[in-house]
Amino acid sequence: MRLLLSTLMIIFLSACSNMGHLIPPSQELASSLEPSETFKAIQQLPAPAGSIAVSVYSFRDQTGQYKPQGNVSSFSTAVTQGANSILMQALHESDWFIPVEREGLQNILTERKIIRASQADQPNAIDLPPLTTAKIILEGGIISYDTNVKTGGFGMEYFGIGASELYREDAISIYLRAVDVRTGQVLLSVATSKKVLSQEMRAGFFRYVSYKRLAEAEAGFSDNEPMSICVTQAIEKALSDLVIKGIDKGIWASKRS
Repeated sequence: MRLLLSTLMIIFLSACSNMGHLIPPSQELASSLEPSETFKAIQQLPAPAGSIAVSVYSFRDQTGQYKPQGNVSSFSTAVTQGANSILMQALHESDWFIPVEREGLQNILTERKIIRASQADQPNAIDLPPLTTAKIILEGGIISYDTNVKTGGFGMEYFGIGASELYREDAISIYLRAVDVRTGQVLLSVATSKKVLSQEMRAGFFRYVSYKRLAEAEAGFSDNEPMSICVTQAIEKALSDLVIKGIDKGIWASKRS
């Protein structure tokens, strides 16, 4: 009987060894986000003939979806509400664009009023420079979040020993367009999508080793792509496509042209 139990444990541990890291994660200090492949594509774009001043008033979640939870009300959204900040970060890191602040424009105007008021009685007051104007306005947002686009899995059990794997695929879509400030004409429009993958793996055994003695063990893990990272990659891909499409159409030029 001991031999049987030892054999079961060896088979169980062998199955678990191929299922990834089962040790719980430990606490870690905050770290900077590593650049993704889509962000590296932005960095590898040809140098521009000149940077373009752009503004973003609103680039947000337009799906209106909330996280699904059973038997409870949830007010947590399914996708990030910070897409505007993600797009501004990508614009700031790109050599092609000079982003100007518009989402917090009221805060800037209020602060400028405070500066003028504080310098009103000073004879050598310095005039504030005019705000930078944008030539292009970037519009769009997260227009869809589709859950359970693809699901599947497999499993096997024999003599109380089994293992299984399940996966799920979601998808988000981003639309981004460039609008000419002078004419209101939509110069360019691009669309990108990103799959959001989730995976769960389990292994275990359930066996009576002797009379009234039951041996049972189970292990597993799940792996879910962070939604914010997926949104970031989709936005960065859309921005990269926008630059390339603009070069092809002659709307802006690279330094090599």
